[in-house]
Amino acid sequence: MPKYKPKDSSQSPRFVGNRTFMRLEQVKTTDDIDFAVLGVPFDTAASNRTGQRFGPQHIRDFSVLLRPYNPDMDIDIFEYCSGVDYGDINVIPGNALRTYDNMVEELTPLLDKNVIPVIMGGDHSISLGNLRAFHKKYGKIALVHFDSHGDTWEHYYGEKYMHGTPFRRAAEEGLLDMDHSIQVGMRGPLYGPGDIQDARDLGFEVIPMKEVRKIGFENVMKRIHERVKDCPVFVTYDIDFVDPAYAPGTGTPEVGGPTSYEALEYVRGLDGLDVVGFDLVEVLPSYDANEITAVLASSVIYEMITLIALKKRRHLKNK
Repeated sequence: MPKYKPKDSSQSPRFVGNRTFMRLEQVKTTDDIDFAVLGVPFDTAASNRTGQRFGPQHIRDFSVLLRPYNPDMDIDIFEYCSGVDYGDINVIPGNALRTYDNMVEELTPLLDKNVIPVIMGGDHSISLGNLRAFHKKYGKIALVHFDSHGDTWEHYYGEKYMHGTPFRRAAEEGLLDMDHSIQVGMRGPLYGPGDIQDARDLGFEVIPMKEVRKIGFENVMKRIHERVKDCPVFVTYDIDFVDPAYAPGTGTPEVGGPTSYEALEYVRGLDGLDVVGFDLVEVLPSYDANEITAVLASSVIYEMITLIALKKRRHLKNK
């Protein structure tokens, strides 16, 4: 039986105790766990609003409402999985490169034990640190990127390590399997057509939101699966992928995105891929009216953890 699971909120009120993700035990261990939830409270590579450093705890605070059984996927997560809240990675405010080094150092022991990290940002620049750590374990890795922005600019204000540049840097550093990587949801005003074409030139398949609406959910998921195939894949999810009507608490909102229900379906639709890690980024509490962004972000992460349980159940049935 799984060793670590959430406190039972039918026996212990949610407002009792420390606010960890889903009321999991906060233990820094690599033993007897299938996944670890971590925060990376770094936001000084953001170009507009800041405050994403408070995103991980904001998500944790609302996640105490989550329960172990996922009815949409018909699985009790902790019947198959053991997981902990691993706490936060130490960040260096104002210094992305040193923060990346800390991330690689702290993620490596988890990856060496085949623990799946579920990472909460922080601004989107942290994904480069994540991918550097995953490259040490897997070599080049596929990427599924849900976002309203491609984050493939050459630089921002002359700076190469900003939240609008991580996937150009990841491609340049050889961290990504570009033949199996895909971006979904890009929309909103741009500086020019090159802002999307640059991602394609790097090797990404790109499905802008206008095309998403034209071809429909099922075809989008089919293209994701066909693109990734059986490669190990890292999923990065910017909360501004979702329409700001459903996720206002973010730094660079763009109208015309998915609903909250659709936001969850895009994660559920990844079932069957060899997902080895996740991050969810850009939650900004000070703009989160009535905590609706935290509601959604915690639910997206819950669906990510559900994918781990589904993968584990398949493995056990095939033994």
